[in-house]
Amino acid sequence: MQATLLSLLGLALVGALQGQEEVPVQPDFQQEKFTGKWYSIGLASSSRWFMEKKQVLKMCTTVVTSTADGNLNVTSTYPKFDRCETRNSLYIKTEQPGRFSYTSPRWGSQHDIRVVETNYDEYTLLYAKKFKGTDTSIVVTLYGRTTELNPKLQEKFTQFSLAQGLPEDAILLLPKTDKCMTEAA
Repeated sequence: MQATLLSLLGLALVGALQGQEEVPVQPDFQQEKFTGKWYSIGLASSSRWFMEKKQVLKMCTTVVTSTADGNLNVTSTYPKFDRCETRNSLYIKTEQPGRFSYTSPRWGSQHDIRVVETNYDEYTLLYAKKFKGTDTSIVVTLYGRTTELNPKLQEKFTQFSLAQGLPEDAILLLPKTDKCMTEAA
């Protein structure tokens, strides 16, 4: 009986791990349509920093541009205390269009980034899995071309985040702010 139970638990764990690896990527991803200015509408994460800081997080702007070699420059501007802070990241293209890798120069963490779904002119659902040593966390971000998104898209973000195993208290619709929203070009 115990052996059977352990076998079932093992199979369930393998299935859960395989399910996490099957996060989709936008079919026929068109990078040139993806570039431009986005607003962060929703953020969900299993990381410790998110749980510690989520009460002070606000909407921010992100500008995406393509490099000559097909990578993405990602510049996010967000309010931090009484100033605007900017973070630049270089997402390296992979063989799969819509999937990128990123290495944090500050923390040394590796990131597997996927554009899960987008219609390019309204919203984007982005998934990132972060690896550092033996620690793994995920971040799901909902971006909009404007600061307002259809409630159905917000619900899609919430349901996708829950499907990735994130609890409800790890899912946040970011409060709007006027601070730092015009600094990004």
